[in-house]
Amino acid sequence: MAPSATENVANGSGKIPFDTFQNVINGKLVDTEKTRTGINPANKKANAPVPVSTEKDVDDAVKAAKAAFKIWSRTTKEERKKSILGFSAALKQHREEFAQLLTKEQGKPLAMAQSELDSASYWLDTTANLELPDVTEEETDERKVITRYTPLGVVAGIVPWNYPIQLAIGKIAPALVTGNTIIIKPSPFTPYCDIKLIELAQKFFPPGVIQVLSGDDNLGPWLTAHPGIDKISFTGSTATGKKVMESASKTLKRVTLELGGKDPAIICKSVDIASVAPLIATFAFLNSGQICLALKRIYIHESIYNEFRDAMVAFAKGLKVGDGTEEGVFLGPIQNSMQYERVQTFFDDIEKQGQKVALGGKVPDSGGYFITPTIIDNPASTSKLWVEEPFGPILPIQPWSDEEDVIERANDTLMGLGASVWSSDLDEAARIAERLDAGNVWVNAHLELDPKFAFGGHKESGIGSEWGISGLKAFCNIQTLYLKKK
Repeated sequence: MAPSATENVANGSGKIPFDTFQNVINGKLVDTEKTRTGINPANKKANAPVPVSTEKDVDDAVKAAKAAFKIWSRTTKEERKKSILGFSAALKQHREEFAQLLTKEQGKPLAMAQSELDSASYWLDTTANLELPDVTEEETDERKVITRYTPLGVVAGIVPWNYPIQLAIGKIAPALVTGNTIIIKPSPFTPYCDIKLIELAQKFFPPGVIQVLSGDDNLGPWLTAHPGIDKISFTGSTATGKKVMESASKTLKRVTLELGGKDPAIICKSVDIASVAPLIATFAFLNSGQICLALKRIYIHESIYNEFRDAMVAFAKGLKVGDGTEEGVFLGPIQNSMQYERVQTFFDDIEKQGQKVALGGKVPDSGGYFITPTIIDNPASTSKLWVEEPFGPILPIQPWSDEEDVIERANDTLMGLGASVWSSDLDEAARIAERLDAGNVWVNAHLELDPKFAFGGHKESGIGSEWGISGLKAFCNIQTLYLKKK
């Protein structure tokens, strides 16, 4: 059966159904011969069918994006801004429908799904108002030299399963405001919200400007290898990021890679334990630990180690685990069976190594992919848990006493995405923070991101940066224009 298309979905009131799911190619809803289903991780039941795109679908989407680019790239910044702000307003109107769908496909608690929708709208609104003007570098009687930032062309945005709406918008907004066109590829585990997100966008953008393709494991490689795509914006694991970069190199595509993290927090002896310990646990177990920037290694000054550990344990004991639709749940399920099984390997190693479990531990299989928050007391620095990223709610902690030593230990990782320092002595905190090898470092905070500022990783946590002015530049070519006056 050949793919079929409906009427252009840019018509109408902007209302969209949330029970059917199709690709969006050239402004039209397109079915595919084959479909697949995602799984609700809270009960392991199948969700609705979604498309499995073919190579022809990829070709069709790229062709439409290239045609749309010729027009969209020549629109004014004000026209693009108006479209993005209109899209944002419509997303706010559909906040509850998207939040319910997000909890159903991703598993996170409903309140956190609502927060993700609010953050996505803020990202759209803020990015639409960022400016990237031409810069006059020199002007004499003889010549004028201008630096310009021109759009790259067709972007493929490859989105992970932990924050499917937020991270899709984090690619869509800067790509479109700089005059590019974009094709979104959701994770096969969480395709639903991104499909509806792009369907909603059709009311505000010309056909081909923003499209979505759902698929299986073949779709990503088809996109990264396609000669008609000019840039890949990828968020996901470091291992997959390396494959994306290798594939993109064959056609010299531009790439931005936001990859894994192994974020340390350094807790100094002057902190207020009662207020800081719950924050550290929160930043470790938020979204069931399924955040690249979640805290994953905690260094606690030896003089407060036992008291701080016990305060973290006491707080984490009260965190409710369960279906994200239930009242008061803080930790939903691990999003998919593959990741659930990976997290279980860390528990296997904990048991094998005889590590001290301060809280939690391995849990039996249940109706969903649930894991209780777990704190491991002072495992070896060479252990699997200390070195690798579990991407689940398992947190190792260690004591420290010497500042030089703890800085060296915090930097002793292949990752470099985020880090934080906690101290009542702000000079001490700043001194330590400036020496941490990570792209995003906070003092007495963590995970405070903003679309006005650059976000990127050091070492194997990524290539390039997203968001802020530097993020806009990542979607542009730089052109130096030499204008003779005589």
